[in-house]
Amino acid sequence: MSQEPATRPPRRGARSQSTGYQSRLRAWGRHHRRMSGQSAGRLLRYPFSSLLTMLAIAIALILPTGLWLVLDSARLVNTQLDASATLTVYLDKELTETQVVKIAGIIAEQPRVGVARLIGADQGMREFEDSLGLEDALSRLEINPLPASVVVTPSDSGPQTAHALAQRLGEIEGVDEVRFDLAWLERLQRLAALGKRLVLALGVLFGLGVLLIVGNTIRLAVESRRQEIQVVTLIGATHGFVRRPFLYSGAWYGLGGGLLAWLLLNLGGQWLAVPISALAESYGANYQLPRLGFQGSAILLICSTMLGLLGAWLAVGRHLADSRPR
Repeated sequence: MSQEPATRPPRRGARSQSTGYQSRLRAWGRHHRRMSGQSAGRLLRYPFSSLLTMLAIAIALILPTGLWLVLDSARLVNTQLDASATLTVYLDKELTETQVVKIAGIIAEQPRVGVARLIGADQGMREFEDSLGLEDALSRLEINPLPASVVVTPSDSGPQTAHALAQRLGEIEGVDEVRFDLAWLERLQRLAALGKRLVLALGVLFGLGVLLIVGNTIRLAVESRRQEIQVVTLIGATHGFVRRPFLYSGAWYGLGGGLLAWLLLNLGGQWLAVPISALAESYGANYQLPRLGFQGSAILLICSTMLGLLGAWLAVGRHLADSRPR
């Protein structure tokens, strides 16, 4: 009779090693939770000083975040202006109506042409009269001085692409002139590039400011607990054990500063929304102040928390390096 192989019991050493690892992991998690709660409790015991520190962090975060919102709004406006960029192709006055329609079809079939709209000479005169309100004066003209034209909307309104399209359309037989103002489009793109660099520079500058604020606050906390740190270091505490409560304090400072910055940005946006909308309506436009939204709010809070954490890490690391025996 065949016997089934007996299952070997696990070795006692492997079992104890696994149990010891799980025990250390649970102890590590308990210490993190305790340090997180104690750090938050220390901030709540001194609400005024903690609020001042968070407010300083919030002020340092508001300016680059606000400029980023303005730049994002300008990017949307830039997209709308790009979509409205058009070329006006003026045809020869001697062309017949059939030739005008034929050339308009040739223009519409050109690469990079999104939409081509033919405006006849009579239609152009009527639109000109309506725009200027000179119906009586222009009706006395014996000959229509305006030529037929084709208004072209490029599929790609980049300055270089639009310029190349204007040159190609100007070479078509029967085209008298192609007009397209590239200067405003180039200026707008240069302003957008300048705005991106400005926001990046201010973000780095004020990010360093947040590091200094949190680092100085944590340094003072470390100095007030110097003797306690020396005692726990002498009985064998690791640098991670010593650093952990201060890292949580820095993270709480950063998170609180980010929440205050988010609150101030939303309150400021609501305060300015009515007059800005009224000003836009007076120019016949519909403009609303941009908002952070969920993604922008999450980025703001994550960045502020990471900056607070990094500032605390640098401050405690400097203290541990200075207290190392030589």
